Amino acid sequence: MGRLFWKFFLFVWLAQMVGVVATGTLFWLEHQHHDARPDASHRERMPPPHLPPPNDFRPPPPPEHRGPIIPYIHIAAGLFASLLCAAGLAWYIAKPIRHLREAFEAAAEGNLDLRIGQSMGRRRDELADLGQGFDRMSDHVRALMEGQKRLLHDVSHELRSPIARLHAAIGLARQQPARIDDSLLRIEREGERMNRLVGELLTLSRLEAGVGTHIDTLDLADLLGDLIEDTRFEATARHIAVDCPTLPDFTLRANAELLHRAIENVLRNGLRFSPEGGTLSIEARILENRHCLIAITDQGPGVPDDQLEAIFTPFFRGTNPGEGYGLGLAIARRVLAAVNGQIMAKNTPKGGLRVEITIPPGP
Repeated sequence: MGRLFWKFFLFVWLAQMVGVVATGTLFWLEHQHHDARPDASHRERMPPPHLPPPNDFRPPPPPEHRGPIIPYIHIAAGLFASLLCAAGLAWYIAKPIRHLREAFEAAAEGNLDLRIGQSMGRRRDELADLGQGFDRMSDHVRALMEGQKRLLHDVSHELRSPIARLHAAIGLARQQPARIDDSLLRIEREGERMNRLVGELLTLSRLEAGVGTHIDTLDLADLLGDLIEDTRFEATARHIAVDCPTLPDFTLRANAELLHRAIENVLRNGLRFSPEGGTLSIEARILENRHCLIAITDQGPGVPDDQLEAIFTPFFRGTNPGEGYGLGLAIARRVLAAVNGQIMAKNTPKGGLRVEITIPPGP
């Protein structure tokens, strides 16, 4: 039984006990007073001890018949006590429910700023928990709505740039027919960029909606082997070394395509911020809890400490001009959350960024 039940039970029980005790006490007092009255009258009729008894014996008069006594006062007192207890109990229960009703009506009208946790006072029962739960729900819904608005604004901004370049390329092709090939390449590139952005948005939406994806049993060496080879190929053009020791034997269960994309996004970010001639380090090892840790460390400028969590939000823009993140890290976090994994970022003492991915083992 919950706390509210025991509170309700205690109130009712106390009300009954108070009524019974009060009524019984009044009856007892009335009975004591009634028993005392005949003795006094009898003593008044007894002859004084120094006088001889009267010669004429007369029997004492019969007791006065008073008829049935209805305890109007007792009943009224009991009803009044019950009325007070019932009113207090009803007020105690109805007050927080009224606050909850007003809060739900406000939320239904779109007002998510109303909070009712403080209006519950010092209560510590299910109704107080319900009020606090409503406040948490309002905070979560408002955060989701603000996130959706921000995401819609960022997507519009991201799509506007390639669309503007498409229009520019089409106009250039019309004005300079001799450069039609360059314009077509530009149009193709911008179209591919928009297609990739839409694909990432659909992936992010699917992950946020919790839509189930196909889960495979994967080998870590096979998964990271191809990614490392691709990363080395891209890093060669910028003279960036990719350092990776031997990969451990590790089996996990995840969606192969999504996990491949998540790790690839982290590797691409590492290459993006690594200086030319620097080194991108990839570390993979098994932890004591049998989870696999994949750490990717670059030699870039790092990220301010107050932005280490924000870089995992879609289209995050840093404080430095030109610094920003798209959907890659946001998708990576959701992909790992779907398999009970984690991803986090921290700065290294030398100034680079280290992204750690933790993946639980498979069966």
